[in-house]
Amino acid sequence: MSDGNYDLIVVGGGSGGLACAQRAAQHGARVALIEHQRLGGTCVNVGCVPKKVMWNAAQIAAAIGDAADYGFDVAPGGHDWLALKGRRDGYVARLNAIYERNLAARKVEYVAARARFLAPLEIDAGGRRLAGRHVVIATGGRPAIPDLPGADAGITSDGFFSLEERPRRVAVVGSGYVACELASAFHALGAEVHLFVRKERPLTHFDEMLGLALMRELRAQGLIVHTHFSPAAVRRNGPMRALIGEDGRELADFDCLLFAIGRLPNVESLGLEHTGVGRDSAGFVATDAFQDTNVAGVHAIGDVTGRAGLTPVAIAAGRRLADRLFGGMADRRLDYEWIPSVVFTHPPVASVGLSEAEARARHPEGITVYRSDFVGMYHAVTTRKPRTDMKLVCAGPAERVVGCHVIGAGADEMMQGFAVAIRMGATKRDFDDTVAIHPTSAEELVTMR
Repeated sequence: MSDGNYDLIVVGGGSGGLACAQRAAQHGARVALIEHQRLGGTCVNVGCVPKKVMWNAAQIAAAIGDAADYGFDVAPGGHDWLALKGRRDGYVARLNAIYERNLAARKVEYVAARARFLAPLEIDAGGRRLAGRHVVIATGGRPAIPDLPGADAGITSDGFFSLEERPRRVAVVGSGYVACELASAFHALGAEVHLFVRKERPLTHFDEMLGLALMRELRAQGLIVHTHFSPAAVRRNGPMRALIGEDGRELADFDCLLFAIGRLPNVESLGLEHTGVGRDSAGFVATDAFQDTNVAGVHAIGDVTGRAGLTPVAIAAGRRLADRLFGGMADRRLDYEWIPSVVFTHPPVASVGLSEAEARARHPEGITVYRSDFVGMYHAVTTRKPRTDMKLVCAGPAERVVGCHVIGAGADEMMQGFAVAIRMGATKRDFDDTVAIHPTSAEELVTMR
């Protein structure tokens, strides 16, 4: 017999689960949210939020380096990693508390326990048996660790945020956005960094221009990028690590080795075998366009589904699901097209829509590509000269903009507005007819020829 009957039970207190639970409660549903770790999930605790703090610190380091070129008598000095960690962790703790207060304010019952399914719509939570008309799986993911000899000598992105001092020499294995972001932060704050990627460039899931341009900029800064490197083993030598490649290459004397090779769904302890919920070949919970699983009443959102693993995506999917289930919006769902994303490297990378290769495959009627590359005005008087690269991918005779890709200072902020226009179906003519804001880098997107 259940000791609690709910309209909705949300399993997981990350960004998506919190958004779904609170929106459902606003619609009048009786909601319980179960989470055994800190509220906020990956994003708040070991992801976007603390990562952006480190990115901000790296930006300041770069600005200090540029200060003399602008006439300031400022000398680069030491950086107190531990002091920054303390302030960063304090900020995260405040966010954890805010989330708990928000749940209480919206009358969502917060159950601080580990959840395990007993049946499709029944869950054990720390000895309590909860039943719901609907259950949402929002347990997120975790960093993958390679199955290699000695791999336990490395850390993951979770371990990055536990470091109490900056390593001297770092190996980062991975080519996705997490690997690039953490490698970039390490380097900007003073570490010698080696980035190991399996193919010819990082960011292979983005437009080719972005990965090549990022590699160019990282190397110009002094970060060492090893391409076509597949790790085979890790060897300890006291406190140091050596990374050995399948081709026999060996690089040693790293005091930190970080793996950022992908993420796995958090499903092992959920008892999904008691539900019949289907999973894909990689173990992610399979969902349809409406976030429904194959089992009636059981839904899934966010990283546990393996679909566009971004915090705003999980939030949007969760809110739309709650609107559909409890807000009378029968057709409400997330459209997974036109999702913008940013890689917080130095410089940042921003993208929305199709890559050039994807557009050529999807639009047989033909595409037109516009490109621009330049040194931004900020660097007109600085010693260092990073370049900004931009690309617009347009489809068909009307030249609808189906892809926009930028790497350079300000890319992270400018992309949000352009994403709105592109989602609404803007054409190259619409861009051309928009008056530029001068002098900015963003104006290049409306003046390309």
